[in-house]
Amino acid sequence: MKYSKKIILKNGKECWLRNGTEEDGQAVLDNFNLTHRETDYLLFYPDENSFDVEKERRFLKEKTESENEIEIIALVDNVVVGTAGIGAVGKEYKVRHRAQFGIGIAREFWGLGIGKALTAACIECARAAGYKQLELEAVTENASAVSLYKKAGFVEYGRNPRGFNSRITGFQDVTYMRLEL
Repeated sequence: MKYSKKIILKNGKECWLRNGTEEDGQAVLDNFNLTHRETDYLLFYPDENSFDVEKERRFLKEKTESENEIEIIALVDNVVVGTAGIGAVGKEYKVRHRAQFGIGIAREFWGLGIGKALTAACIECARAAGYKQLELEAVTENASAVSLYKKAGFVEYGRNPRGFNSRITGFQDVTYMRLEL
């Protein structure tokens, strides 16, 4: 699946959204570790990341060659500042209409419109891939992310009051959201 689009951020800078490629492996891995270090709202801690550069390159190659999955990177001044992607929930008939959505943006670039643009890009790609439903999980106290997803059309369908167990704050409430495509 392919994607490429340039946007202008709220600070006037240009941001290029495109497929992550094998060549982006190190930069994407570095961004993953940075974003997962900067917030307690993402699933992994950096020390739990099992990817090295070669695994990241293979992952990006697979996503670029996939007909129904994608990993999009956001570049500002040729630096990877965020990533987002969609992945199939499963290949089985009963779930192949569903995709999962995930996103991470470096703190320095929060509030500039990258999250909105990456979310819209993933929704567009999910529709193009033929999915009927896009799903995500968000830490409920992450009000800005939940608000962004609601503005994009996602609706809450449940909560897990002990969905995440944070090393910092203890249990975190997780909101399950979905978007009909």
